[in-house]
Amino acid sequence: MKEDFIFTSESVTEGHPDKLCDLISDAIVDHFLQQNPLSMIIAECAVSTSIVFIAARFVSNVIADFPHIARQVINQVGYEQHSFNGKTCGIVTSLKEMPDGEQRCFDERTLSDEEIERIPVKNQVTAFGFACNQTPAFMPLPIWLAHRLARKLTSARLQKILPYLEPDGKTQVGIEYRNRRPFRIHSITVIASQKRSEEPALRKLESDIREAVIESVFRDEPIKPDDRTRIFVNPDGPFLMGGPSVHSGLTGRKTAIDTYGEYARHSGAALSGKDPTRIDRVGAYAARYAAKNVVAAGLADECEVQLSYSIGLSRPVSIQVETFGTGKISDDEIARLIERHFDFRLASIIKQFNLRYLPSLVRGGFYKKLAAYGHVGRMDIGLPWELIDKANLLKCI
Repeated sequence: MKEDFIFTSESVTEGHPDKLCDLISDAIVDHFLQQNPLSMIIAECAVSTSIVFIAARFVSNVIADFPHIARQVINQVGYEQHSFNGKTCGIVTSLKEMPDGEQRCFDERTLSDEEIERIPVKNQVTAFGFACNQTPAFMPLPIWLAHRLARKLTSARLQKILPYLEPDGKTQVGIEYRNRRPFRIHSITVIASQKRSEEPALRKLESDIREAVIESVFRDEPIKPDDRTRIFVNPDGPFLMGGPSVHSGLTGRKTAIDTYGEYARHSGAALSGKDPTRIDRVGAYAARYAAKNVVAAGLADECEVQLSYSIGLSRPVSIQVETFGTGKISDDEIARLIERHFDFRLASIIKQFNLRYLPSLVRGGFYKKLAAYGHVGRMDIGLPWELIDKANLLKCI
């Protein structure tokens, strides 16, 4: 394993077409769970010029106006283009109401441990969770900074600091590592869409982005750009309008951005658009929870937890740990501690994290807030899988 290297991660704003699809899909999930927490819903979305396509399968008595939900999200994101906006875009739906399934119709709050054991997963996945001590959020520094830049780009538009920006944007940060620790900022890239090519001129845009976005983000960061850091703002020239009228979008196409920016593995399964009974979504949250507590306990500087699930079984068939040579005890010992102190059964994960009821408890919905800027490592939302409440248990070895 290399000790010295450069690693880059990217993030995108909520107006990026792929993220717009994730937002619509998770807004649908929130709507169903707010009306009936025992609903099961899978929602996928695709967008292109002037059109939105929604495909959904559900088991629920909830009445949902899918086009209305999509239009609300589009308007909230801020699309007002002639070629794409919430009022005039065409919306096509393909909806299928599924028959009730006895195995899925359970309320985990009322189940005994024996009954939880009898609730199998209905999907197969190898889910990964990761944590490291590079940032206060226990996230790799490249994706942490890329998300911060993307959020600042959006806030500069919404607060009218840079009123000429459109919702679509992208960021990338390259970090130079020495001895597997962040050493310096190698490069920063910001792609910002604008309403007109002549307003502002590229030089003015670059100056504005540097001041309102880049300098603002790095003001509070311990590692800052230096005189060798390469900074690119729209290096290919003006990025006009952006959004679905320029490039299409699809739910679940940004799983690296949703997780660890490719610094660690992820399953590749979409996280957005799925209710909590999907182990490919909630398993990733449970794995992150375990990995973060391992690092918080001081057992390793980096920790990746792998959970492998097979259809028809309630528990993962395999729990593996990789600490990349940073563990204070062996990876096998850490894996045994995790297996002893964490419950990775589907119904138990749903119960512990209260995943069916959070959409009703969090103003504006819960899952929609995860769709952009990461499902893990968030410090702006009180996510149950970001708690480090089991770190002390893991220290008692």
